[in-house]
Amino acid sequence: MNFHAVKAIYLFEMARTIRTLFQSVVSPVISTSLYFVVFGSAIGSRITEIDGISYGSFIVPGLIMLSILTQSVANASFGIYFPKYSGTIYELLSAPVSYFEIILGYVGAAATKSIILGLIILSTAGLFVPIQIAHPLWMLIFLVLTAVTFSLFGFIIGIWANSFEQLQIIPLLVVTPLVFLGGSFYSIDMLPPLWQKITLFNPVLYLVSGFRWSFYEIADVSVAWSLTMITVFLGVCMFTVWWIFKTGYQVKK
Repeated sequence: MNFHAVKAIYLFEMARTIRTLFQSVVSPVISTSLYFVVFGSAIGSRITEIDGISYGSFIVPGLIMLSILTQSVANASFGIYFPKYSGTIYELLSAPVSYFEIILGYVGAAATKSIILGLIILSTAGLFVPIQIAHPLWMLIFLVLTAVTFSLFGFIIGIWANSFEQLQIIPLLVVTPLVFLGGSFYSIDMLPPLWQKITLFNPVLYLVSGFRWSFYEIADVSVAWSLTMITVFLGVCMFTVWWIFKTGYQVKK
């Protein structure tokens, strides 16, 4: 294991966050605060409680998961796309660095930034509504698993994309809508029976549900199913990344 190479990639990506501090940290925190103002005040005045939890507190795990998913994908995809775009990725591929070390550096940095952002948003949410975390360890496990999984997913998107438009199309048209439709701001018990069944095909539902359970011990689906789904998705992403480097897809031209 070339720890110096992993450290160099990791620190370079983390330094990029400092250079774009407003976009990477400040902007998501402001957006989260606006969600509390809009959803907490406007909708919260009509929906006071869900499963015995105040609506403002209920949406906290969903807001954190929304930020984790979108930022993990964005951080990892931009991180690997820019070396492709500028051509410096060939210098990286010709260096004495294994594919595993490249992935560890880029994905590790993207996941770290997302986890830090999630914890900052959690602290920000505590300024607006009371929060209780029934299972802190499980909360961290879900947080880390989700950040790593979607950072890998973002890494795949960054390798696949050939333009900035392609780089943003999946996060904008796929990931974000799935998060909004995955029970982030409501319980699926509030939906008609048909839509409850349709929502079960949304993989993000299982992430949000398991994460919310770690806070308030309430969930739309069982925790076992939540862990199973995120583990399966993690395995699919790991296999896809392995296949990309094995075949040289969009990497070796």
